[in-house]
Amino acid sequence: MSPIFRGPLIAIPSPARLISTSFSTRTMSSFSRLIRFRDAAGNSRFGEPKITSVAAFEEAVALGTLEATVFEGSNPFNLTPSSEVAKVQEVLPLLTVKDVPIVKCVGLNYIKHIQEGGRKPPPYPSIFIKPRASIAGYNEDIPIPKLAQDNQLDYEGELTIVIGKTGKNIPKGEALRYIAGFVVGNDVSARKWQRDPAFAGGVPQWCFSKGFDKFAPVGPLLVSPKIVGNAGSLQLQTIVNGKVRQDTNTNDLLFNTEEIVAFISQGTTLEAGTIIMTGTPAGVAMGMKEPRWLRDGDVVEVKIEELGSVKNKMVFESSW
Repeated sequence: MSPIFRGPLIAIPSPARLISTSFSTRTMSSFSRLIRFRDAAGNSRFGEPKITSVAAFEEAVALGTLEATVFEGSNPFNLTPSSEVAKVQEVLPLLTVKDVPIVKCVGLNYIKHIQEGGRKPPPYPSIFIKPRASIAGYNEDIPIPKLAQDNQLDYEGELTIVIGKTGKNIPKGEALRYIAGFVVGNDVSARKWQRDPAFAGGVPQWCFSKGFDKFAPVGPLLVSPKIVGNAGSLQLQTIVNGKVRQDTNTNDLLFNTEEIVAFISQGTTLEAGTIIMTGTPAGVAMGMKEPRWLRDGDVVEVKIEELGSVKNKMVFESSW
């Protein structure tokens, strides 16, 4: 049966894999794609890159030819377009700790991932949080603390929602109006502290095991629903040391992006800048018969069609 939210605020008729990616044109973004960059004078600025695709973006960055139409403002959620075009000297992390009030996450949201874990689909989105200090840049090393280094460190490539306008009790049909765009993300996870009863207790716990500093690297390219709709048909890949581990389309999501925003906002204010990681597909180390956990120096790249990538090295800390 299709999941129904029985509360008075919303009713969701069907899982995401059956929903069209068509969407209302009333989105909140004044841009199609947004980056933060350093200009020739060394200033940090926001802008819309003058590109037509992710491939063109990556090529222009590699060649040093990227230009962007400048957007004026102090944060990604309060910007005004200008007529100025600037040369991009360096692409900076788009979202920083000060931009993000909280990171909300959905567990068990891909059908095949649920199956590989031997679980039943949840009737509602399963929600946990990561603190704002877990935000990291798209190319930043991820420091792994001592207590998370015991051969159970995992990756989770995720489609990630960025809320651009504060709201509460948001109807599903209005959800895209509150979404500034989508970025690629990685929900780095310490499985020992999530699932091992000797550490997590009798009930698996999510927040501590996934909430260490910089355990949520997110991409540099914020892509509006104008480009990708509800992001419900994008190919996601996670690559560890050059080898593909995850390779799934977002059409395998159980709850889609509008459903998630509507559910999470029931009785809860979603502030502008809130990050929502929508879950990970099959292929995580935990789901393998012989888990290939992450080790010191491993490089994890998560790529999502139309959204770009994050690529981060795991660096085991030598002290507390």
